[in-house]
Amino acid sequence: MELREFFSEEAVKLDIQGTTKDDVLKELIALLGLDEKNEAMLFKMLKRRENLGSTGIGRGIAIPHCRSLVVNKLRVAFGRKREGLDFRAIDDKPVNFFFLIVAPPLEVSNQYLPVLGKIVQFSKEPDVPERLMTITQPSELMALLQEKGV
Repeated sequence: MELREFFSEEAVKLDIQGTTKDDVLKELIALLGLDEKNEAMLFKMLKRRENLGSTGIGRGIAIPHCRSLVVNKLRVAFGRKREGLDFRAIDDKPVNFFFLIVAPPLEVSNQYLPVLGKIVQFSKEPDVPERLMTITQPSELMALLQEKGV
């Protein structure tokens, strides 16, 4: 299983506009192309997850994630906010890169945790934050994921 398989260029936004945690979550959710009712439900689930503890893992990276009935298979999205945003990350630094993961409650292939783990592994590569900041096209994110072989 390669992380690249779960991403699509349509679910990548390199200029997140939101100025609050809620705004950013809503922008990421919008990348999944759900209807309004499901977007609202997913937002509620992600907020609940964030209230348990921030998904900001440090190094400018957050991985908001949850299980929800609004999707029938694992979905991921990526967003970048150059200026960074207070996401209450564990290192207390602003977050620039957001990897959204949403999986159905019951998932036969059980890829939710492996994908989460692979994103964490990818994020820990020494040059990844710097390289994520310089990409100009969604295809460059795909190429970076491919190059890192996660």
